[in-house]
Amino acid sequence: MKIVVIGGTGLIGSKTVERLRAKGHEVIAASPNSGVNTVTGEGLAEALAGAQVVVDLANSPSFEDKAVMDFFQTSGRNLLGAEKTAGVKHHIALSVVGTDRLQGSGYFRGKKAQEDLIRESGIAYTIVHSTQFYEFMGSIAQSGTVGGKALVSTAFVQPIASDDVADVMAQVALSAPLNGMMEIAGPDRVPLNELVARYLKKFDDPREVVADHHALYFGVELDDGSLVPGADPRIGRVRFDDWLRTSARKP
Repeated sequence: MKIVVIGGTGLIGSKTVERLRAKGHEVIAASPNSGVNTVTGEGLAEALAGAQVVVDLANSPSFEDKAVMDFFQTSGRNLLGAEKTAGVKHHIALSVVGTDRLQGSGYFRGKKAQEDLIRESGIAYTIVHSTQFYEFMGSIAQSGTVGGKALVSTAFVQPIASDDVADVMAQVALSAPLNGMMEIAGPDRVPLNELVARYLKKFDDPREVVADHHALYFGVELDDGSLVPGADPRIGRVRFDDWLRTSARKP
């Protein structure tokens, strides 16, 4: 089966491509560097020719409100239009747990716009809502850093390892469309500030993590239900502390 992975050279994309190729499928790792650009439309028709499944893992290069909305709307329209022409049978997109609840954020408004385009496209689809990746804890710390302190929300999160996300994306690519949404999360529900503090300590980062209930996350204030999954999510295998012990990734 031919599967096209948009954003196929990124953190989740490269792992998903590897898993699908290991199962013997023809997989195109599509990205601007490989001549496939969903914003301009360059290379889309050629990449999608003969494809049965498309996995969209691309993310906006900018988190500025207008840039995010423009990216997800333009990319979504171009990609879904090319899929219709190519006769793609299953469109899969990776989105974020809490998207509907966090519409005060320009980033999450962009993600919802992407999801709306998918639902209205007429193409069979599966939307995977994931919690935050362990690998993003350093970026979260950086976004809240003022001077030598990182202001981080105390809201509960249930993050997941990128390897577990890639496992799910590969499984979904080989499964029938849900024509709906599923949620995935890690095994541990912990205050975000505690995870960030453990992450920075691992890498001997001298920044002090300041627990701040009002600290913003992508422009919005969180509560304990904002970023955690609902009932019956698919749970990853890797615990945060186990991942941290073997991680060579720096903040």
